[in-house]
Amino acid sequence: MPRYPGISSEAFRHPLDLQAEQALRSVPGFDLVASKFVEYVYERPELIYNMGNCIQVGPRQYANLQGLFREAIADLDVRPEPTLFVTQNPAANSYALGQERPFIIITSGALDLLTDDEIRVVFAHELGHIKCGHTTLIQMAVWAMNVVSRLSDATLGIGGLVSSGLLYAFFEWRRKAELTSDRAALLVTDSLDDVLGTMMKLAGGSATRMHELSLTEFKRQAQSYQELDRENLNQIYKFMLYNGMGGRTMLSHPFPIERVHYIEQWANSEEYRTIKTGTYPHTHSGAVDTPTPPPSTEADRLRQQIEELQAQIDRLKRP
Repeated sequence: MPRYPGISSEAFRHPLDLQAEQALRSVPGFDLVASKFVEYVYERPELIYNMGNCIQVGPRQYANLQGLFREAIADLDVRPEPTLFVTQNPAANSYALGQERPFIIITSGALDLLTDDEIRVVFAHELGHIKCGHTTLIQMAVWAMNVVSRLSDATLGIGGLVSSGLLYAFFEWRRKAELTSDRAALLVTDSLDDVLGTMMKLAGGSATRMHELSLTEFKRQAQSYQELDRENLNQIYKFMLYNGMGGRTMLSHPFPIERVHYIEQWANSEEYRTIKTGTYPHTHSGAVDTPTPPPSTEADRLRQQIEELQAQIDRLKRP
């Protein structure tokens, strides 16, 4: 497997991720949420919870997973070394949290569904989140959503988040951050088929009917999905589905089919080939890099989209 000593997240961070983060941080209400998050929520309780409810992976506990995990850590040069937990959950899933003491959770359902090579894809993807410093913003997004859903304005003073468009900005950024972590997975595994195969299984894989799946057909489906954008109405429907209109919940991840398009583009890019030769930006910080701000025009464009969405939400709220 390839190894990238000293690699900075700037080497593989998706520009849409950077633009969406800058737009998020500039939305009215972000500073208030950040201050309340620091005041009320810390990463230590999450670590304690998982240590009390999950299996902590180590040399004598899921030893093979430990080996795969540590290889991916070394490949992406993540420091300090995160902790890995396995939680009992039939749904195939994983996530990364924590900054000072980062950790990754993978479900038993993912272990039952995926091969070792595909589990390596998952580990590299989550390590990409840690490497880029995504984890604090991810925790903030989850916390802010819960606050809006359960608590009143008088409790923490942020019940008006929806009217400010901040939740939309959080979800927009979270979806774009996944594109960056997909790139991290490709760098570590150096196998586009493994990355796409993992996406296919997470989209609708069955452990008992794996022989009926076709990666070729999954790629064709992704192409058909992209062709939907030729009609403006389909683009509007996609926008509504992602942003919770029509009684649905807002989506924190891009559709797996859409992620295929982005990672295939990067796999065929000169940027990816250059990184593989060992030419890439370096960092001394290891786990967390400070992103370089994108051009302000892109952030302005995203802010405008947030304002337009808020206007649509306000219209829908009117009797």
